[in-house]
Amino acid sequence: MPAHAATSAKPPAGASALVAPLRPRGRPRKTLLERDDGNRRTDLLRAAAALFRSQGFAATTTRDIAAAAGMQSGSPFYHFKSKDALLFAVMHEGMHSALARQRDSLQAQQGQSAMSQLRALVQTHFQVLLGPDSDFVPVMLYEARSLNAAQRSELSALQAEYEALWIPVLTDLHTSGALRAPVGLARLLLLGALNWSVQWFDPRKSATVADLTDAAMALFVGHSAAST
Repeated sequence: MPAHAATSAKPPAGASALVAPLRPRGRPRKTLLERDDGNRRTDLLRAAAALFRSQGFAATTTRDIAAAAGMQSGSPFYHFKSKDALLFAVMHEGMHSALARQRDSLQAQQGQSAMSQLRALVQTHFQVLLGPDSDFVPVMLYEARSLNAAQRSELSALQAEYEALWIPVLTDLHTSGALRAPVGLARLLLLGALNWSVQWFDPRKSATVADLTDAAMALFVGHSAAST
């Protein structure tokens, strides 16, 4: 997920934004989760992501992960050299999946207004953070300090690609006067606020992803669902 998260007890990783083009037309490359090769790698990634998110990287053992994936305690090491390698794989997969989903959302919005494009970006971001299979990016936001320098650098590059998707949309809104804050600060504040939702969102309560999207649009660009 991208971007700088709001400050918390576990500081998130930050990244700079660079302008990046939309994905070319054609069949998208599948992520690891979509390429289930039948060797239980996908099960391990999902189990690890859920446990790293719910109880933290340090408190999670490979035995915990193997049990959650329905495997023998030593089986994870057939697929990953260490728990650290598994953590990086979770974050790497999360960012690649988030990038693919956001590029798809923008592709579907081609020809639409910058306001509609921003709504699509915000809603997809909430889905990445809070929807089904949403443990991957929150783990990246709060456990990046457990990675080595090379791994952090690779993830930072992916984060920069993700954040760059927002820049042209925010720039168009700023040019039209719909966004009054400077684009760079607006990006940081917007993504920081959205990322913080992983700390407080409770799906058992009344708010939905659509409700959160409406609230974010009203807050940052004064654009309500009724005016869409």
